[in-house]
Amino acid sequence: MPPTDPLFALSPSGPAADTELTRVREAILAADPHGGIFAAALRRTFDMLLDGQHTGRFRWEDLHKTEKTHAGTLVEINLQRAFDFADGDKMDYSIDGIDVDCKYSQDLGRWMIPPEAMGHLCLGVWASDDAGLWSAGLFRVAEEVLTKKEGNRDGKRSLTAAARKTAVHWLFEDAPLPENILLRLSEKDIAAIFASRYGTQRVHELFRRTQGRIVSRGVVATVAQQDDFMKRIRYNGGSRSALRPEGIVILGQYGNHQAVARRLGLPVPGAGESVSVRLAPWTLEHADARWAELEGVKWVVARENDPVVEAPLLPEPRER
Repeated sequence: MPPTDPLFALSPSGPAADTELTRVREAILAADPHGGIFAAALRRTFDMLLDGQHTGRFRWEDLHKTEKTHAGTLVEINLQRAFDFADGDKMDYSIDGIDVDCKYSQDLGRWMIPPEAMGHLCLGVWASDDAGLWSAGLFRVAEEVLTKKEGNRDGKRSLTAAARKTAVHWLFEDAPLPENILLRLSEKDIAAIFASRYGTQRVHELFRRTQGRIVSRGVVATVAQQDDFMKRIRYNGGSRSALRPEGIVILGQYGNHQAVARRLGLPVPGAGESVSVRLAPWTLEHADARWAELEGVKWVVARENDPVVEAPLLPEPRER
């Protein structure tokens, strides 16, 4: 989330005095006031590294050391594409005509700064898929904010402990990362989802065990491990058909599906997202429940003791 006071922790080199930092900060927040572009780019980075469609991996620790090392480069590339930043003269980006270096670290604030960045602005980014959080801040690289020279061959240094607290001016701090739901499931659920050798069956089990929660396309790709993995959700042989006898519907990104999710009080799926739920016909016992009309019948989110009834067909997908 953005800091409460956007100009907090002012110092002689802070936003109030550093007009370039202020300009860069304002340019980024004008393009992404709520952090959605940042968050999507970071989610894309994790998904690209894990490559779940071809590997079935969904945990950071499953990556090879070389892949983890490549994370910083991918963050830099994906942020540049997402924001359409111009190439910098000496640094990675040019933002409002100002050179800005981009650094990523899995450890908050422990960015490795090369000698050539001295005097320049740096966009420091942190994200953790395990924690489901990310942060991004700006700081001016200066001798007084860096650790002493260690004599390492590339000459890179990090921020001192004090500078990590005072020199970084956060754009967003501990903002939510789009969720990798596989990291939030129990080992029992994970084992059940991946038990089948067939991708289609794994997707069915995924939606059985994640009811009422957003499932991203990256998660579907990881579970299916097939080409055209999103087809595994649809009717005509996909999970919508297979789970219908169990009373389960799968709502997608379409405008009329989102409307059903809102009426039922469910999380609303965005682009590439889905949410499954078991439904039951409305009765007087559900008088206080939210409902949606499907196929001319009122339906509610099923309670545990509601009998299983074949789910209604969802309306044909229609974009908003």
